[in-house]
Amino acid sequence: MAARRGPTFRRRELGKELRRLREKADLTIQEAVSGLGFSDTKLGRVETGHNSLPRVEDLEKLLDRLGVDDIDDRDGLLELHRNSLSRDPWIPYRDVMPSGMPMYVGLEADAREMRTWQPMYVFGLLQTEAYTRAQFMAAKPVEETTTAFVENSVSLRMERKHLLTREETPLTLRVILDESALRRVVGGPDVMREQYEEIERLGQLDHVTVQILPQRLATFRSDFNFAVLDFDAPVDSIVQSDIPGTITVTDKPSDVWKYNQRFNNMRGEALGPSATAGFLHQLAQEM
Repeated sequence: MAARRGPTFRRRELGKELRRLREKADLTIQEAVSGLGFSDTKLGRVETGHNSLPRVEDLEKLLDRLGVDDIDDRDGLLELHRNSLSRDPWIPYRDVMPSGMPMYVGLEADAREMRTWQPMYVFGLLQTEAYTRAQFMAAKPVEETTTAFVENSVSLRMERKHLLTREETPLTLRVILDESALRRVVGGPDVMREQYEEIERLGQLDHVTVQILPQRLATFRSDFNFAVLDFDAPVDSIVQSDIPGTITVTDKPSDVWKYNQRFNNMRGEALGPSATAGFLHQLAQEM
């Protein structure tokens, strides 16, 4: 089956290839754009996949500057550019996304597999609508957000959750949850019991694995949540991590390796997937 390729993914592919060509031509970003009618900042964001060059004429001038003369190579890059200009499905929710999240959400939709660790809250793709809404409502008076912001944020998370149940190539998901994330009460006991049931339900899917890292274990725990996304070959994996106010995304091999090491270490210490349902039942009784 053909690999999924959305506009965000295409922008990332095009940007990486333009950067490779610029470096091959031994040009700085400033030298590459000199006299072309757009800024080095714009090209920098194109190379990182955050933006596209909306005008095909700009891309053609850049390819001339980079010495791309082969007709097939140019046609391939121009086709990639056309595909990158398609409208992303998350556009209606852009106003509720922190910096960096639009790119991550676009890439998430094209991923084959995700491995993720969540130490503080239930992982987003496992959340119920009630849990998500309670989470945003608790922050509403502090962050001074509007009701519209809350509802759009909830809708976006529920839309993203469809990655697990889509008919065509659903996302393979491997989640490790810290026990504290499950004990942290969001929305009250009824919301938490429903949330435990939802985690158990999704964990029964063949392509979803949920493990719990008990609090009693004196073992390594990453201090912040992260996700490693794999794509169909030959596309590089990426790692996403959160810092306050922004989402970081990188495909730097050393970073991907580092976060895979962290995930694998915690996976080895966490309870096996077969123990998840029983652990959730116990939590529900305590709740």
